[in-house]
Amino acid sequence: MISAAFPRFAPSLSLRAFAPRDWRWAALIGLFFAILLAGIVDGQIMRGNRGITPINSSGDFLASGIRIDVTGDNADDARTKGWREAQRRGWAQLYRRLNGTDGPALSDSVLDGIVTAIVVEEEQIGPRRYVARLGVQFDRVRAGQILGVSGRTLRSPPLLVIPVYSVDGIQQVFEQRSAWQRAWAEYNTGQSAIDYVRTAGTGADTLLLNPGQIGRRSRVWWRVILDQYGAADVLIPIARVEYSYPGGPIRGHFTARFGPDNKHIASFAMTGPSPAALPDMMEKAVARMDRIYTEALEAGVLRTDTYLVLEKPIEREDLPEETTANDTDALPAETDGSVPVAGPAGVQSFTVQYSSPDVESVTATERAVAAAAGVQSASTTSLALGGTSVMRVTFRGDLAALRAALAARGFTVQEGGGQLRISR
Repeated sequence: MISAAFPRFAPSLSLRAFAPRDWRWAALIGLFFAILLAGIVDGQIMRGNRGITPINSSGDFLASGIRIDVTGDNADDARTKGWREAQRRGWAQLYRRLNGTDGPALSDSVLDGIVTAIVVEEEQIGPRRYVARLGVQFDRVRAGQILGVSGRTLRSPPLLVIPVYSVDGIQQVFEQRSAWQRAWAEYNTGQSAIDYVRTAGTGADTLLLNPGQIGRRSRVWWRVILDQYGAADVLIPIARVEYSYPGGPIRGHFTARFGPDNKHIASFAMTGPSPAALPDMMEKAVARMDRIYTEALEAGVLRTDTYLVLEKPIEREDLPEETTANDTDALPAETDGSVPVAGPAGVQSFTVQYSSPDVESVTATERAVAAAAGVQSASTTSLALGGTSVMRVTFRGDLAALRAALAARGFTVQEGGGQLRISR
């Protein structure tokens, strides 16, 4: 019986049954599993195949979705003709979008000088036929002169993007590749008023930026995260996809949120006939999200939490005093001192010179200047890589106030000839 047999096996469970060499084997097995676990964690962080590097973050103009169907003598000739045709159609699309009318037709040689890239969205190459959906990227400075488009007048501080994707109630950010993450990585952010800070989703991104992070409220922890990516605040666009049945219609619910408190801004829904329509749905949803965030910026909703800003803002009493008409010493002799007091300076444009050894320094300097108190916009008007570039800064105040604001951002500022030169 079981009760009678059990005592015969009981002594084998005693600690005295283990010899010293058995403990060594147990230690070796434990070490093996520890190394295996460390390898799994290392693979989870370093070798995960889920990161998508953001593309097309420049400020160039982009005309996308251009359908091309041409033939040629061979595959290369057909493709060359297709790209030429895409440049012509892209220019017409861009001019019509920015000016509302059909613009002048440009020669292929002129278009070659202002086109910086051809973006291949889809393409099929045959022996003598080329069918594709392309995008054409135009240089902002050279094309802007022909278009008559001035620089951007509104620009947000750098805002970190955490794209949350939800399917079947399970939220993820960079744990796996998703259509939502890809749509944000491929979106052209250069033409937006929002300064998006997008991550590739590799390395430590999966640990720092996860669905649990958006539920935290600690400003100290958020400040640490934002400092890692050079951002001032956070945007949380959320996409939730519902599948009716395999191969059937899909429905996407999208929510735009902002800040460490996960503040709701707006929501909308979109539908698709089948799962194959998911990439197109996500692309359109990101463009609509950008419009929502831009409108929120214009309405003053995207205000950075004061607890996330470590730099001391410039107070009015810290600015140099303005000379007013009440100072009788500054008035001409024939006046009686009855001139009205001059009001505060309005929005003005100033020229700022800075060193630009590489492209990264240009972007970093523009962001730092745009984040200074009182700056409305900051854009490079003359680029000289490896030399001194020129930036046009729109500022609410006079030149002395701009100098103080840039100094508060850590710049060494020199003034001369009504211009400023900054360095670090």
